[in-house]
Amino acid sequence: MTKTPKRVKRVLIVEDEPSIMRALATVFVREGFEATTAGDGEEGLAAALRDRPDLIILDIVMPRMDGMEMLTRIRRDGGAWGKSVKAIVYSNLSYNEKHGEAAGVGVKDFLVKADTSLAEVVRIAKETL
Repeated sequence: MTKTPKRVKRVLIVEDEPSIMRALATVFVREGFEATTAGDGEEGLAAALRDRPDLIILDIVMPRMDGMEMLTRIRRDGGAWGKSVKAIVYSNLSYNEKHGEAAGVGVKDFLVKADTSLAEVVRIAKETL
């Protein structure tokens, strides 16, 4: 009997700081994920609705559309997938500043960049999935 290969999990990284976006994408790919990126909320929304990733890692403060608005639109416009897709905030804002708003749109975890290593982001992503 042959085993069906496990499907690679897809992560969308929405981050306006290019160096952080590249670092996250690199570490996720090394850990066996398929990673796509977007540099702002509008690009992130389009990529999410098009590609339907398993997980979204998103910043809050971004140009053109912030992360909370992006996730609100995914929840509204993405059908069953949009209502259930897992999302993790990775932001410079403190947990106290935006946690309530993030929880209100179904964010699974809220990570503060200064307090969370890239390895921890991947570990938490794996636990979330």
